[in-house]
Amino acid sequence: MNVLAIDTSGSHLTVLIKTQAGTTINYKKDAGLKHSVTLLTEVESALESAKLSLKDINVFCAVTGPGSFTGIRIGVSTVKAFAYAFNKKVLSVTSFDTIAYDSEEQKVLAVIDARHGNYYVCGYENKKVCLAPSFIDESELKRLESEYKIITLESADIKKGLVNAVNAKIKSATDDRESIVPLYVKKSQAEEEADDRKVD
Repeated sequence: MNVLAIDTSGSHLTVLIKTQAGTTINYKKDAGLKHSVTLLTEVESALESAKLSLKDINVFCAVTGPGSFTGIRIGVSTVKAFAYAFNKKVLSVTSFDTIAYDSEEQKVLAVIDARHGNYYVCGYENKKVCLAPSFIDESELKRLESEYKIITLESADIKKGLVNAVNAKIKSATDDRESIVPLYVKKSQAEEEADDRKVD
């Protein structure tokens, strides 16, 4: 089975192609949040390295967040477009998965900095979610440190985590292309401001 996975959820950019013959990864640590400009070029480059074309892909996968609202939308919409165009399956992997699946620890807390002393977190026990994705402050994070091994986006090898997550979740790939949607743990600032205006 050939899988193309895209991660545009942060400042990094990862394009993964997994085949029976091996794995190809194109990774940019700092894509400057210009995923719309660089993504298709990186996809073409990875496909060329793997000696494949888009029609050879069986499953298209996107990292659905949390992270950059714009980046997530770009990744999700690109994967859905590919899947519809070639009538193939889709798979969702979260940003938390790319962190947690890099670790061999039994109980981990995947942590993504949401700025201003706040964090997006998700707890895993034996690679299964045991604490649902949440938006917490620093005091709550410190409390959770006694229960979990803390792993951050910066400390994890998210390339390896993405490979491991795809391998673990591939059986969840589905023909329901509308099932792949952004994971928003918290509303965007624009949405919150719109809600505030409604209240006013």
